[in-house]
Amino acid sequence: LADFGFRAVGSFNRNELQRWLERKTADGLAQQTIDHLRWDVSQVFRMAELEGSISRSPATLLYTPRAAGRTSTRRMNWKEVNLCLSVLETRERLMAMLAVIGGMRTGEILALQWRHVFADRIEVVQRIYQRRIDTPKTRNSVRSVALSTGLREAIDSWRETAIDTSPDAWMFPSETGRTPVQIENIFRRNFRSRLEAVGLEWVTLQVMRRTHVSLMREMDVDPKLVADQLGHTLDVSLNVYAKLGLERRTEALELFESRLRSNASKAA
Repeated sequence: LADFGFRAVGSFNRNELQRWLERKTADGLAQQTIDHLRWDVSQVFRMAELEGSISRSPATLLYTPRAAGRTSTRRMNWKEVNLCLSVLETRERLMAMLAVIGGMRTGEILALQWRHVFADRIEVVQRIYQRRIDTPKTRNSVRSVALSTGLREAIDSWRETAIDTSPDAWMFPSETGRTPVQIENIFRRNFRSRLEAVGLEWVTLQVMRRTHVSLMREMDVDPKLVADQLGHTLDVSLNVYAKLGLERRTEALELFESRLRSNASKAA
């Protein structure tokens, strides 16, 4: 409950907590994350109730806002991806590209340090989960993410303006530089208004990652290539095979970017 500052546990009411969940939903957090927040808050006030600090928990009837579910299955088309990338500034555009072209999860993007970035790949070895550094989501999530030409150029552009590019520095730092930026803050301040202006208010980094899967499938890219890039598995029979090479996944991303450029040219 850091968003509320230092307050007496008895000063909260249900409406205030529900509005807080709605703001978190509007900030682009996934439905699963909102569910976790609701459960955590309920446990805090349940404990306070059991210990006699409050007579009744204000979190008992909290619910996950419907908006968290409505955006869960939406994906962008080629035109919308180009539009999305065209309205974002350098830092936010790179974050979006890592999700929609690179297929990275939000927590993986936020947890990047410059030591994880190489000329041809990004090494995913950690993530941000509930504002803390954590291990990747699954064993397969620990992986090398292939980089396309456009991604490498976007990384280089951001590196040129970054204040600290030492190996242990955060790639996307907060204002203090000591911690990674919080997705709620950056989405509210830097993503939302620009996306709303072009009718993409429903787009989040999670939507961008799902879009990666959808558009790669549309191009008939080998599903194993896509799974390896995402850090997913396909099925038990396919898991016995070695991961497909970084070079082949890079080729697939180059095809993705080529399709994006072609679509942008037609739109112009």
